[in-house]
Amino acid sequence: MLFDKDTYTARRNRLARQVKEGIILLFGNNDTPVNYPSNVYKYRQDSSFLYFYGQHREGLVGVIDIDNKKEYLIGNDVDIEDIVWLGSVDHVSELAMQSGVKESAPMSKLAELVNQAKAQGRKIHFLPPYRHDQMIQIMDLTGIHPSQQRNKASLALIMAVVDQRAVKTPAEIEEIERACAIGYEMHTTAMRLCRAGVSEQYIAGVINGIASGKGCMPSFPSILTMHGEIMHGYPSPNPLESGRLMLCDAGAETNENYCSDNTRTTPVDGKFTAQQKEIYSIVEECHDHALTIARPNVKWWDVHMSVARLMTDRLKELGLMKGDTEEAVRNGAHAMFFPHGLGHMMGLDVHDMEGLGQQYVGFDDEVQPSTQFGTNCLRCGRRLQEGWVMTDEPGIYFIPALIDEWKNKGINKDFINFELLETYRNFGGIRIENDILITATGCRMLGHDRIPYHIKDVEDFMAQRTN
Repeated sequence: MLFDKDTYTARRNRLARQVKEGIILLFGNNDTPVNYPSNVYKYRQDSSFLYFYGQHREGLVGVIDIDNKKEYLIGNDVDIEDIVWLGSVDHVSELAMQSGVKESAPMSKLAELVNQAKAQGRKIHFLPPYRHDQMIQIMDLTGIHPSQQRNKASLALIMAVVDQRAVKTPAEIEEIERACAIGYEMHTTAMRLCRAGVSEQYIAGVINGIASGKGCMPSFPSILTMHGEIMHGYPSPNPLESGRLMLCDAGAETNENYCSDNTRTTPVDGKFTAQQKEIYSIVEECHDHALTIARPNVKWWDVHMSVARLMTDRLKELGLMKGDTEEAVRNGAHAMFFPHGLGHMMGLDVHDMEGLGQQYVGFDDEVQPSTQFGTNCLRCGRRLQEGWVMTDEPGIYFIPALIDEWKNKGINKDFINFELLETYRNFGGIRIENDILITATGCRMLGHDRIPYHIKDVEDFMAQRTN
């Protein structure tokens, strides 16, 4: 457990006060088989369960009976066969005490508690499930079919969880910076290995091993590719090629599952070509621009749009875009080059709490999600708060299929120079990403060591590689 039991007790008490009435069910995760029952994926606890209980053991459910002011940790103790194969673990009653929960019970008790609440007409609160075993369990308990469970999940509980988890305490920031330290080693290793003839798959395998060896695991499947224009370009067996760029988007989770997430784009030959440098410098400027304007009470939507306008101005200077900047951004023309959002919340999930519903995590009554291409991928728009952790990740991409689609249909033809754009169609893509903490007066980048990202720093770092 990362924190003491008083921390978890205080979190649950606040949760109960915000939800106000009924019974709250917080499901921990179970083991998940890969290809047969006893061969399972590496275990990862549910983030909200971890936040409120701190326990990493599988097969647990937390119950908060708000009306009767009772709490239970539900789960079965392991039997001798489990102990033979996996070793001894604490009894559920001991886990409950560690988390500050007074009562524990076997899994059979869960149906009893839920049935009692249903008979009394009380509200049963649960979060949107994302694993099918939990969906079946919820259906058995409540009668709600899996296809309806996301819609029937408790909005009061979702909003209360989002309200707490969004603001990170100093102790949580320390843990995130531990993840950033692992991420630093991952990315600088990838940069050192980046050279013609080395396969994408090899480099990704090495950095994934760093994440697993220094912490729990990568915080998401590592993206490492010469095709930076593919947003989720997972590593292939192909060797890196001279003259190309290697985009590496990777992060780590600590043993307590707090995350980091960085992206670097590195020239395979160690130096950027003139064309690469022109595009990279725009992304670099956009990244640093966000750092100057992100602060409490500023809408992340406005930060994103300010970056989009700056990017449009710079692309106009290169001749790739044209026309009035405000009108171009309003029409979404910049999304030809920047088809995703500027960043997302980060914490116990690398896309923090995204499974609870992005409309609740990143948006509110003041700022609603967009349906416009590109802007519809902005995962957060609402006003920033002190203690939030965000990613700052602008990028410029040249996606041949998108170029052809817009050119053939005349989409945003008044703002895009398609003739010049054709000369970039094999360029790839560039993204720069860092994790930032919103402070009382602005923001700061997380991580004590900085992965090189300014052009001179990248080229200087690459020049120091040894063969």
